[in-house]
Amino acid sequence: MKVIIASDHGGVNLRREIADVLDELHIEFEDIGCNCETSVDFPDYAIPAAERVASGEFDRGILICGTGIGMSISANKVNGIRAALVHDLFTAKATREHNNSNVLCMGERVIGPGLAKEIARTWLETDYEAGRHENRVGKITKYEGRKA
Repeated sequence: MKVIIASDHGGVNLRREIADVLDELHIEFEDIGCNCETSVDFPDYAIPAAERVASGEFDRGILICGTGIGMSISANKVNGIRAALVHDLFTAKATREHNNSNVLCMGERVIGPGLAKEIARTWLETDYEAGRHENRVGKITKYEGRKA
């Protein structure tokens, strides 16, 4: 598995904690920043990361901002991305099992590093169940393929 991680200024510290989890799990990853605490725009990090997941260069992405909301909205604009905003273990597992999410979004100002690390670990280690969920996920993929 290859993972891309990114954050804006509001998620720098938590992104570094998540990088430690990826190291512990021996998962190959690329960290594309940001590496500052001065204000930057979350779409400048979310969209390029999501595009690299959608292209197949990376299997999954983890995006972090202050709340996770801006990152998830931005990432979900990219066709092929199913970004999930997660702040608890139940939804971390469910979004992988039921929705085949390929981008995890979290908010540094919403959850602490201990919980965030457990969420990331759960999300990374949970497989997609497919089965009864395949039709639902397929409808999203079909919709994305439509011409506007």
